[in-house]
Amino acid sequence: MSAVSFQQVTKSYVSAGRTVAALQGVSFDIQEGEFFGLLGPNGAGKTTLISILAGLSRATTGKVMVQGHDVVTDYAFARRQLGVVPQELVFDPFFSVREALMIQSAYFGLNKNGAWVDELLHHLGLSDKADVNMRQLSGGMKRRVLVAQALVHKPPVIVLDEPTAGVDVGLRQTLWQFISRLNKEGHTVLLTTHYLEEAEALCHRIGMLKQGKLVALDRTSALLAGTAHTMLRFKTDDPLPPDLVEQARITGRIVQLPAHDAGEIEHILATLRQAGCRVEDLEIGRADLEDVFLSIMQGVPA
Repeated sequence: MSAVSFQQVTKSYVSAGRTVAALQGVSFDIQEGEFFGLLGPNGAGKTTLISILAGLSRATTGKVMVQGHDVVTDYAFARRQLGVVPQELVFDPFFSVREALMIQSAYFGLNKNGAWVDELLHHLGLSDKADVNMRQLSGGMKRRVLVAQALVHKPPVIVLDEPTAGVDVGLRQTLWQFISRLNKEGHTVLLTTHYLEEAEALCHRIGMLKQGKLVALDRTSALLAGTAHTMLRFKTDDPLPPDLVEQARITGRIVQLPAHDAGEIEHILATLRQAGCRVEDLEIGRADLEDVFLSIMQGVPA
């Protein structure tokens, strides 16, 4: 039995007098104990899918199951199996961190949950903030509390919707160490993120959404292996020759260009020299998940 199953899920709504299809027949399963990444550009349908899974929205058609239980017809069971960390910073300004976690515990009927709450506070770097009012916390600390609230009832399925958006490196490291530990202990994890290096490092398998459709689904290693080309990476302050600009990925001074073999690398370097383009910190490496993602989103076979 799968931990989570999406079966031909569609979601449509009316906006400005026209029908918009947010999800179009999305089907895939997440296995027990899997660390699964759900990727896609803004507006691809990731958060809509998670909202349906969490019971915050209903699919137009299709079915979503959590450990064999329908999220609509057996909502109480399905919701108890989930720990969801939302994108938005939602908090109650009237309670301290510990009080917020104990209240969350009570929602699930857990009246003697102090030891686990203390462990969550410790592993998420919140012990020294336990008695601080939620209003006084920084954005990063509030996000840590959201993670703790999602885990307070020890859910078998953990859903993380952009959990490290806008937070510091320290929280990312702390969070991933703790979530990886829980995953090794048997918890299933569903992650959405725009930090593709996180997905590449953490996820066993990855699905990609584009305009509400599932356009890729495979093991992370298989997606990377399917990208035959290498990447030429370098820094420059000079404009690229026009014939290289179209295929380049440019981030500030950093330029990345695909190259399928040594001859293509030599051609690129010769073109740069002829154009008087000065190159620094030249590297040649394998394509990463970001390269695969961009190829798929642009409709080009990886």
